[in-house]
Amino acid sequence: MFHPNNMQLAIRIPSSPAQDSPQNMQVDQSDKSLVVRNDMQNGSYPHAEYIFNYSKKLEEDLHMFGMKIKQHEDNIKFLKTQKNKLDESILDLQVILGKYHSSGTPVGENEVHSHSPNDEETREQIMQQEKSAASIICKLNAHHGIQAYNLMLTKDVLGIVARLGRVDDDNLSRLLSEYLGMETMLAIVCRTYEGVKVLETYDKEGFINKSLGLHGLGASIGRNLDGRFLVICLEHLRPYAGDFIANDPQRRLDLLKPRLPNGECPPGFLGFAVNMINIDSTHLFCLAANGYGLRETLFYSLFSRLQVYKTRTDMLQALPCISDGALSLDGGMIKATGVFCLGNQEDVQLRFPKPSMKSSLPENYIESERQIKELKWKKEKMVEDIRREQALLDNTKGNFDRKKAEFLKFLTESSSYAAQQQLSAKPERLTPR
Repeated sequence: MFHPNNMQLAIRIPSSPAQDSPQNMQVDQSDKSLVVRNDMQNGSYPHAEYIFNYSKKLEEDLHMFGMKIKQHEDNIKFLKTQKNKLDESILDLQVILGKYHSSGTPVGENEVHSHSPNDEETREQIMQQEKSAASIICKLNAHHGIQAYNLMLTKDVLGIVARLGRVDDDNLSRLLSEYLGMETMLAIVCRTYEGVKVLETYDKEGFINKSLGLHGLGASIGRNLDGRFLVICLEHLRPYAGDFIANDPQRRLDLLKPRLPNGECPPGFLGFAVNMINIDSTHLFCLAANGYGLRETLFYSLFSRLQVYKTRTDMLQALPCISDGALSLDGGMIKATGVFCLGNQEDVQLRFPKPSMKSSLPENYIESERQIKELKWKKEKMVEDIRREQALLDNTKGNFDRKKAEFLKFLTESSSYAAQQQLSAKPERLTPR
């Protein structure tokens, strides 16, 4: 694109946008350029001073249009930056309120998620996995209550992955559980590596001592432990090292939103899975020896920057900015870059339980809803401003191109005129007598 800077014209602060309406920006068709060109074509050449003045006028017109082009481009860039900030603010509020429903309907104050399991139902589902280490921990807890975690064997155990997080929406809970898989959902979480070591001991030949650790405990309560099981040690996880969302009681991670090549957030992006988990207040702070809580250790390790989208179509369109996998509320799943999960969604039995009504709706819920509506209204106004600036920019570019063509044509005709004037000014050769 031809830019006014190529004409070596200085760029100054333009006049107010009110002067840039399409009516005011039309090229003046009543000027004397037509008279000048007709005079040149008819052989009646104007005075050189007039050509100079008119050429200067065309340069000033180009300079004016050039300044207006730059003004509109700067305005559009600024408005798009403000729109992106509004998008981020809306997303942050929606994440805090847990608005992850495929219908997009706001969560009412008295809404009950009847299909989501509560904590007791989740515990029962774990107990059904009779030969698992997680079921032994749950049964021990059921029989001994809080005292179970004071035993030497289990005092360093925080719990089972499936019971350490809460998810508002049943569909999202099912998707996150399917993404992690049954083995991970049943994983035991310990604070330190010392707590991991006491869960399983070995004899001199390296075989498991079935009379000690979880194996011995399982046998004593009629649950023989069979097969492998996962234990996650918070002390050895690499925690999230960034900031948290300001004033968020759930201490959600302040992760950078994905951006398409045009700088905008992908349509349908709902947030990051790690921030869609609700955590009990007792597990938000200083659980690991290094002072971190569950979100920045356990769940960041499990989900990393897993993105959640409204539909599979939205997710696939956002592929250029998906680095750690993605889910969509209609069942789409990308495990990692280049790894797609196809086929029907699994019927997942073990899922994260729902939070209590008190914890799922923050005290400032109504105020946050009002803020979201206000931000969306500002975003709509911003989009209209961008469209208006784009129309003015297109109009100004059209006028600039027409004036540029006129200027180049005038230069060509002026050059021809100057050449003819030079020839006519040469003295006649004297013939010898």
